[in-house]
Amino acid sequence: MTMAMVATANPFAQQLRQWRAMRRISQLDLAIAAETSQRYLSFLEQGRSHPGRTMVVRLSESLGLSLRERNSLLLAAGYAPAFPESALDAPELGPVRHALDTILTGHLPYPAVVTRPYGVLVAANTAFEMLTEGSAPELLEAPVNVLRLALHPDGLARRVLNLPEWGRHITDSLRNRANRSPDPDLNELITEFESYLPQADPGPHHLGFAVPLRLSCPKGELRLITTLTSFATATDITLAELHLEAFLPADQVTADYLRERFTAG
Repeated sequence: MTMAMVATANPFAQQLRQWRAMRRISQLDLAIAAETSQRYLSFLEQGRSHPGRTMVVRLSESLGLSLRERNSLLLAAGYAPAFPESALDAPELGPVRHALDTILTGHLPYPAVVTRPYGVLVAANTAFEMLTEGSAPELLEAPVNVLRLALHPDGLARRVLNLPEWGRHITDSLRNRANRSPDPDLNELITEFESYLPQADPGPHHLGFAVPLRLSCPKGELRLITTLTSFATATDITLAELHLEAFLPADQVTADYLRERFTAG
């Protein structure tokens, strides 16, 4: 009974069990990936053994945790966080901000944005205005959430010709993220965003992973595809959580329209 109470109260053991269950990985497979024994891993999950800092780091890497989640696991084990979280306007991130500005400008005449987790806008190039025009002013007040802007009936959604499919593509991606890294705030956003969407009825040829944005404009229909870039080797939480989303024309009509509208001179 005493041992069970100790195990239950051990925050590291609890988090380790939860992460392994969410990743759907067996004790044996995790032990092999972390270069330890299944017996030792079992003792960690029961709270019968205490891990060294290096073991916590190896387990975090093997579980594919984010930098923020790795810090949390280290804290649960009684160790100091390993990864800093700098303010975006901190001097040490100055070169990164400059690089992002250069990328955003270089992507013109196509829209591109940089966001924090869950769609909070950090920066955008001038072509992004084609996705905001006609939106309700309250959706454009800082801090702007580009996902809310995209799916809200008073935002971009009113101009999206394939909203049921394109919108579900966004919310499905968010739900997959929530399944891997549960967060009550993210769950609230998913519920909100899904409430904006009409019922989708995908046909037999629907490809959920490849849904272009079909957008109405005065000159007809525009078709855009997106790429998503993150800083995979970042060691600062703020930097690791930034995403660059770049829009590209999916046909010549869209390419010509964007070049005509946003190319200087």
